[in-house]
Amino acid sequence: QVQLVESGGASVQAGGSLRLSCTASGIAYSRYSMGWFRQAPGKQREGVAGINADGDTSYADSLKGRFTISKDDDKNTLYLQMNNLEPEDTAMYYCAVDLIQWTTIATMSVDYWGQGTQVTVSS
Repeated sequence: QVQLVESGGASVQAGGSLRLSCTASGIAYSRYSMGWFRQAPGKQREGVAGINADGDTSYADSLKGRFTISKDDDKNTLYLQMNNLEPEDTAMYYCAVDLIQWTTIATMSVDYWGQGTQVTVSS
């Protein structure tokens, strides 16, 4: 059974940084594409960043430069480093797996979701 567990969400002030983590069981990160999505209250879930089996990364255009996705295949852990956070980044952040090796955040079709971790940015 596949299980994704996110951690690292917190309340921070604008301009601050956070690093989210997502640890998986029942699946090997090295074989598939992974991604981070977020959903703010009253808004649709949106893709934030993706990383494929080869380690190639992709980002939502509006977030490029502030967020960095990475993974550690040995630890089966996915990361999202978020810098210079803005109040508009407030959302529940979800880890996701696409069982296709080479997709981008724009084309990802999610097969498994984590339960989410809350990020709140105050001005």
